[in-house]
Amino acid sequence: MFHFALRMAAHRITSLLAVACAVLGGAALITATGVLAESGLRSQLPPGRLGGADVVVAADQEFHVAGDLPIALPERATVPAGLTARLAKLPGVTLAVGDLGFPAAVTDAHGRLLPAAAGQDPAAAGHGWSSTKLLAGARVEGEAPSTPAEVAVAATTGLAVGDRVRVTANGRTATTYRVTALVHAPDAEIYFTDTRATELSRRATETPGATDGETATGTDAATATGTNTGRATATGTGTNTGRATGTSTDAATDVTAAGAAVSAVGSGAAGRTTASPRAGTVDLIGLRTAPGAAGRVAAEVREAVAGTGLKVFTGADRGTAVAPGVGSARSLLVLLSGSLAGIVLLITGFVTTGALGVAIAGQRRDLALMRAVGATPRQIRRLAAAQATAVAAVALVPGIALGYLLADRFRTLLVHRDVLPDRLPLTLSPFPALATVVLLVAAVRTAARCAAWRTSKMPATEAVAESRSEPRTPSRARTVAGLLLIAASGALSVTPLLQRTAIGASATSIAGIVAAIGLALAGPALVRTAGEAVVRRLRPGVSAPTWLAMSNVRAYAQRVTGVVSPLAMAVVFVLTYALAQTTVLAATSDDTRAGTLGQYRLSAAALGGLPTDTLAAVRRLPGVRAAAPVGTTTVVWPYRQFDDTVTESAAALILTPAARDVLDLGVTQGGLGGLTGATVAVSSEVAGPRDAELGARVKLFLGDGAPVEAKVVAVYDRGLGFGPVVLSDDLAAGHTTSGLDQSVLVRTDGTATAERGLTALAAARPGLALSDTAPEAGADTPPEVWVNLAVIVVLLGYLLLSIANRLVAATAQRRTEIAALRLVGTTPRQILAMMRREAGVIAAAALVSGAALSAVPLALLGEGFLSRPWPAGPVWLLPAAAVTVVVTAYVTIELPTRRALRVAPAEAVRVGA
Repeated sequence: MFHFALRMAAHRITSLLAVACAVLGGAALITATGVLAESGLRSQLPPGRLGGADVVVAADQEFHVAGDLPIALPERATVPAGLTARLAKLPGVTLAVGDLGFPAAVTDAHGRLLPAAAGQDPAAAGHGWSSTKLLAGARVEGEAPSTPAEVAVAATTGLAVGDRVRVTANGRTATTYRVTALVHAPDAEIYFTDTRATELSRRATETPGATDGETATGTDAATATGTNTGRATATGTGTNTGRATGTSTDAATDVTAAGAAVSAVGSGAAGRTTASPRAGTVDLIGLRTAPGAAGRVAAEVREAVAGTGLKVFTGADRGTAVAPGVGSARSLLVLLSGSLAGIVLLITGFVTTGALGVAIAGQRRDLALMRAVGATPRQIRRLAAAQATAVAAVALVPGIALGYLLADRFRTLLVHRDVLPDRLPLTLSPFPALATVVLLVAAVRTAARCAAWRTSKMPATEAVAESRSEPRTPSRARTVAGLLLIAASGALSVTPLLQRTAIGASATSIAGIVAAIGLALAGPALVRTAGEAVVRRLRPGVSAPTWLAMSNVRAYAQRVTGVVSPLAMAVVFVLTYALAQTTVLAATSDDTRAGTLGQYRLSAAALGGLPTDTLAAVRRLPGVRAAAPVGTTTVVWPYRQFDDTVTESAAALILTPAARDVLDLGVTQGGLGGLTGATVAVSSEVAGPRDAELGARVKLFLGDGAPVEAKVVAVYDRGLGFGPVVLSDDLAAGHTTSGLDQSVLVRTDGTATAERGLTALAAARPGLALSDTAPEAGADTPPEVWVNLAVIVVLLGYLLLSIANRLVAATAQRRTEIAALRLVGTTPRQILAMMRREAGVIAAAALVSGAALSAVPLALLGEGFLSRPWPAGPVWLLPAAAVTVVVTAYVTIELPTRRALRVAPAEAVRVGA
């Protein structure tokens, strides 16, 4: 059977070329999506600055959801410092280092801020000297810092031993240090004495009422000696938001005590706490072991920390502990591939099934003759499936190879747009290729059997008679199914009216594609009906090419639908997918533009956060009417929906009550003035569905996994621009990686004096950046928009290539029909005119139906997001789609027709018979 299928395929190369192209493109897209998904699940970072540690102990940076993938927690959770000494006593451990990181940046003698090395985060660039022992193969030039005024830096800074530099550390005013050592290692950062690092990071335990920077014990948070250090308890009064360490007898108790820190509300320069919520903790613990003892030590450490929420990393997993934000990037890959998978599978299945339908339709006469000579229906379907499998096998290998290349290019785009860290590699394995083979072979075989089903079930004589024509009446079941899908797309289009979120907007593109699939099913009946209506209204004196073209449309409605529906899908896909993105972007910009009262923003990304005296300095400037700190973090919000618990991760703003003077979130209930203590504000889009109305108490998990219960003190309307939830600064204190404000919004009186003052302040402090809060259009386009644009281009290219091949194949199959027309006297010029008119009908039908199917989803999208019945986006999009459709239809019909006209009519009839 397979040999016979190959011989049949050899005589139908043109018609099967469309199938090969559809399978090749589908294999590339599915493989690329699979590579991204696998990378999100299995990709590992290099160990970086932890390369010298054999075992690493760190907090679990994932929120585990029952029956679902874990959610990454981007804020660093801490480990009790007292655990370092306990682990140092384990057999086989030669060194135990409690590593801590805090914001730090170096300014040279000329006042120039030295940039952080590639891949390093200024928010965690400062460390104690003991952390250099965790570097792999580090070479130290000079001597270790021994006094609080000494520092060691990476050799890549270009500094020399003995240089004087100024270091801004953890928001403190830049202080002069002497460089005592250069650390030669790719991942070296900024190193202080252990005692100074503990003080600067505010991890030292402080007595009640201690002033900023004073320590009660002076012990180091990082130890490499095995002694029990940094174990005093932080006390005070205020909100219970931090973690500290209490004296205990085992590791499990140490970790439990770490969750009981108390922060005291003080009167520092920025209103921060004087007793750090993270006192008595470190970020992670690195262990070096005796040769061959790493596995045994790791097992003992896992037993020691069992039940505490801490994780033990070895080997390639150590890179996971370097930066918690990487976990977010990996989760993004999983979410991105998951969102792409649905669209890719829908379009691939649609294109492949359509191409197989055209190919099998061109072989109906061969299959009918086989029925006449005794082939059973099952043999006919097996033959069709075997032939399609052979074609798919040829196209799968280059398609899969192209998929791996496409995944690498897509990763490069994500890195370039700062969506992924450069150090996160792709995981390349045969699993995506195997999944692609299984999915596409199954889809191709199923589609081929379905395409041959009618011919295989018909009586032999009737099959032969129908092999040169189409069924007179389109399938009723097929027509009803198509109309139901079109109706379902209308219902799905209502989603943006009910949910003004990015997820609600995504329903628009899904609705458009579902409608296009419905058109493919109901198309034959609709085209036949429209064709009959047009033919009845043709004037008696109409030209022969026009009459022939319209008669062909009416008689071969299924064939016409086979090329109209993919073109219409291309139009629908471009319009709905692109305009959904631009509409959400426009609505988001409208929200932020209307809600941002401050004209300027001061930030300090190069310092890891704003120095703590920045806010006070800004408020003292002439012309400044209001200034308030603004930060961002992530929260995990479990809530009840349809008697089930749904857990989602969401971005959250961090605001103080002063934010009401620089931001207008469109508050409808309560007020931002109540954002003190354990309080939140929520957007109206989530307040009702999540039982978070004004005065309600909601349970959240902060960015480091800490559970909190907060009272809702405000409900606002501009959730699209400012996110679904706002945390009070008090609630978030101690639960962000840097602990510093990320930016300050400033509202002035609009005079040049105020602007000059802000400009001078930023210029006088290296690392500060002043920006306008009302940038030019497109200046702050989110990276996901560029990602979606790349997806649109790739999928559109696949669609157009498949459509072009499908049109070429469908036209090439009409060689016998063209030859017959020539034999009865039709001239080549008339035939070309007829085919051009058919191309015009196809292009017009595709454009009209595509625009019509897109109209309702886009109108409802505009109404839901912009309060008007049309979307936002480039006006040239529809004309560009129209030109593309017309050119594709004309070129792919014109060229095969001219080729068919070069063959003598008698020869074409003989070959076709």
